[in-house]
Amino acid sequence: MFISDFIGESNEYDKKLTLEEKRPKSWLKSVSAFANGKGGVLFFGVADDETLVGLTDPRRVSEKISEIIKIRMDPIPQTDMEFHEENGKQFIILRILPGVETPYYYVGDGSRTAFIRIGNESVPAGVIELKRLVLRGSNQTYDSLSSHYSYEKYAFTKLRSVYRQRTGKELEEADFISFGLVDEKGMLTNAGALLADESPMRHSRLFCTRWNGLDKASGVMEALDDKEFSGSLLILLQGGEEFVKNNTKKRWKKTSDGRLEMPDIPERAALECIVNGLIHRDYLELGSEVHIDIFDDRMEIYSPGGMYDGTFVQDLDTDYVPSRRRNPIIADVFSRMNYMERRGSGFKKIKDDYHRAVNYRPELEPEFYSDASSFWVTLYNLNYNISIEEVSAERQKQLFEDEKTVVSNEKQSFGDGKTVILNKKQLFEDEKTVILNKKQLFENKVNESRVSILTKKKILQLYGQLSDDMCFSRTDVMRIIGITSSPAGELIKKMKKEKLIVPVVGHGKGRYRFEI
Repeated sequence: MFISDFIGESNEYDKKLTLEEKRPKSWLKSVSAFANGKGGVLFFGVADDETLVGLTDPRRVSEKISEIIKIRMDPIPQTDMEFHEENGKQFIILRILPGVETPYYYVGDGSRTAFIRIGNESVPAGVIELKRLVLRGSNQTYDSLSSHYSYEKYAFTKLRSVYRQRTGKELEEADFISFGLVDEKGMLTNAGALLADESPMRHSRLFCTRWNGLDKASGVMEALDDKEFSGSLLILLQGGEEFVKNNTKKRWKKTSDGRLEMPDIPERAALECIVNGLIHRDYLELGSEVHIDIFDDRMEIYSPGGMYDGTFVQDLDTDYVPSRRRNPIIADVFSRMNYMERRGSGFKKIKDDYHRAVNYRPELEPEFYSDASSFWVTLYNLNYNISIEEVSAERQKQLFEDEKTVVSNEKQSFGDGKTVILNKKQLFEDEKTVILNKKQLFENKVNESRVSILTKKKILQLYGQLSDDMCFSRTDVMRIIGITSSPAGELIKKMKKEKLIVPVVGHGKGRYRFEI
């Protein structure tokens, strides 16, 4: 392993030129943050500008690191230290593993402080973040905690009705305890309080808006419809589902054996997203709600709280995301009512619903994005800018089941200028060819790629700044597009998958150029 390679590919690291024995907080805050999060790496002997300087006495430094961690950290996190030699220089690599006894505090300066990782920085945990760490360290979840609301004072008419309708069974009194909705003292758990008809959890709300146009400030009449729902989670779910149905359309056309339905947004995908938004939201976030925003070309669903395990969904293969549930009791109740499956297959079900739709195109693939405190899903309108006459069931079936036929590019030299003849529509219609320059060829390659429209715009913006012969890194992507490290890494991953960029050898891992 080369240190330069690791730095180019990850943001879960920190670096120190030397060991600051008199200012241990300067590096122990990262130890605390990594132990409280997904883990990370500290490099000793690396300057702030990532220059590999090295250490003069790595053996002594390693001993002091271990000593200071034992004195200044509570509890002591699990670490792994190794000596590393590179270019004739000595370094120490300190790996901090994700902790199970959170929060991990730095003890010094007359205080105890737990740190968390935000982007590339280690910052003190706020009140909400500290509560999350305490719950995690005690192996508890928010929805399992007992509230101060008595079960006898609340009704569950909606829950009983929906449970009977979807399972064919009655919800018995004993079920409230066995499902984890009521504790042994007759008090509602937070899960029970969220499912009560008149839920006392006032921050559990759903805001729905149908906007006029493609953004939230169209300049004419901004909102065409808006609703706010409160009460039981089931009231929120049914209200959100009804709002989506009322503010999207479903086309249809006759076929030889019936009729073909073409909804703007596949119904199962929309329901799955609303269910996930309500079940998996972070209910410790008191000043935020689940939002459904419908625009002409898409629907966006926002939910407070990122991925429960701290990962970023845009960095994962969403076909194989392991099931980690922030609110397992609520999730279990909805699973019993057949609103969701117990295994983590929600992302794949959403995408599969789109893939089966008549007007599906690869650029309309659902998009998932998360950060430390938020989660977004974007579902694109399959009928936007598509006239009913353009829809052919046979044509769409072929697009879904068969591979597209793209004639490979034939290169031909004219003097000292290279041109590329793109064999596409003209080749099949009248055998004419269009000579494209490099920029046109790359734009065509991007437009044919299986990424969303918004992602294509970002790629072309990046190409416009760099062209095809310049070497660039994740930092350049962040600067040019104006995004943070994780979405920049996701954009690079998508470009590599579509063969739009290739790694550049000889400059360390994490350097690329465009492929024409």
